[in-house]
Amino acid sequence: MDKVFEQTSLVTLREGRPDDALPCGTIFCQAFRDIAQQHGLTPDIPSAESGVGRLTELLAHPAVYSVVAEASDGCVIGSNFLWEADTIVGVGPITVDPAVQNASVGRSLMEHVLQRSKEKQYAGVRLVQIAYNNCSLALYTKLGFDVREPLAAFQGQLLGLTIPGRSVRPATESDMSACNQLCYHIHGHDRAGELKAAVGRGTATVVEYDGRVSGYATEIGFLGHAVGENNEDLKALITAAPAFTGKGFLLPMRNADLFRWCLKQGLRITETARLMSLGLYNEPAGAFLPSILY
Repeated sequence: MDKVFEQTSLVTLREGRPDDALPCGTIFCQAFRDIAQQHGLTPDIPSAESGVGRLTELLAHPAVYSVVAEASDGCVIGSNFLWEADTIVGVGPITVDPAVQNASVGRSLMEHVLQRSKEKQYAGVRLVQIAYNNCSLALYTKLGFDVREPLAAFQGQLLGLTIPGRSVRPATESDMSACNQLCYHIHGHDRAGELKAAVGRGTATVVEYDGRVSGYATEIGFLGHAVGENNEDLKALITAAPAFTGKGFLLPMRNADLFRWCLKQGLRITETARLMSLGLYNEPAGAFLPSILY
């Protein structure tokens, strides 16, 4: 029997299950397509099939908590996810059927995962909000999130450059301690769960300088994050990337030097976004690239 979290005359919130992938993935595609098309932009999710595939992974992910919204007739009308692998949890993707927009379904889904994060005593909650979606910006701000960083997503041809003094190689389990310490120094927390998963699937890389690990990336793209002692470390990780996955990698625009460098290399901006936080947040003490999660 499904675990029901909340029930009103309009909506029921329950735990997600594997067979929700089809309705939730279809809504995932439709919701992102509709908001993108309203602004004359290319949708992030190209097809219902890709949306279903993505949601199939999330609903089966052991470190991702899922909640599904149903209408009074039992039809699925939305979903949300909380990534719980680390000290700081990430929210998303949250999507609601366009047919029931502005009916507080999104608010209910957000309030539910925030209540869970409070009950589980996570230190902080993060998300990345796509800049053209004014409704989600207003909702997240009302719920207590603060805007921390304006972001630009970069995509383009691989650079094929060499950064003097830096060498990049695949990350191994033996690198994890140094990487976690570096992340903690820069952010005040590590992302050990994400890093371990990236090392396991072979996408993580480290950059070395003067005989030590000076930065790492889980991957260079929408789903990956990176940290470095300075911009030269991030440049090395970016230039060594085999691909810029998804819509590209996210770069904090306040890092004007690296922002300008990417533009000079011919990389193009695909979209802009905002990193938002609730709870623990430390001003970064180094260079970093967030993921679409945070």
